[in-house]
Amino acid sequence: MCPILSLTPELRKKLKEPLGKLVKGRPDEVFREISKAIKGRKLITVGDVVTSNAIRHGLRPWMAIVDGRAMRKPLAEDPTSGLEWRRRFKLVNPPSTISEEAWGTVGEALRIGHSLVQVEGEEDLLTLVAVLCAPEGSVVLYGQPGEGVVLIEVDKAVKRAFRDLVASMRAIG
Repeated sequence: MCPILSLTPELRKKLKEPLGKLVKGRPDEVFREISKAIKGRKLITVGDVVTSNAIRHGLRPWMAIVDGRAMRKPLAEDPTSGLEWRRRFKLVNPPSTISEEAWGTVGEALRIGHSLVQVEGEEDLLTLVAVLCAPEGSVVLYGQPGEGVVLIEVDKAVKRAFRDLVASMRAIG
C-alpha cells in the first residue's frame, strides 16, 4: 500500500521546469511535430487541453488523464468527446498530491489501453505516475502553461529520474 504523497516546496519549484522536451508553437505546429515523434508508440496524455488538442489533431491516446479543468477553471465541454474509450476510470486525487489509488488506477488503465482516467481533484502530478507506470518506448504529453506541450519519451533513465522525483515527495496519512 502506497501512502498519499504531497508536493514539497522544493519539488514545486523543480516541477515548474519542463520534465521532457518542450514543443512550442501553435497547436497545429506542435502536434505535427509530436505526430512525427510518436510514430506508432503508445501515447499517454495528461491534462484536458493537451488531450483535446491531441484528439483534434488525429492522435489517439492509449490513455488520457483529465480533470475537467484548464488552468484551474472548469471546462464548458468534455475534451474527450467524440472518442470511444474501451474503459473509463474515476479516481480522487486532491491538489498537490498523488493519491494512494492513483497508482493502481493509472497502471490498470495503461494495461487495458484506450482508457480514460477522470480525476476528481487535480491531475497535474499524475504525470509522474503515468511515466512510472508506462511501458518503455511510450510517449507522455502534458501541457506547460503559457509555453507549449512537454513530450517525454519513456526509457530507463527517465523512469529513474521520475522515481527520484517521487521519492522526494512527502508521505502523508
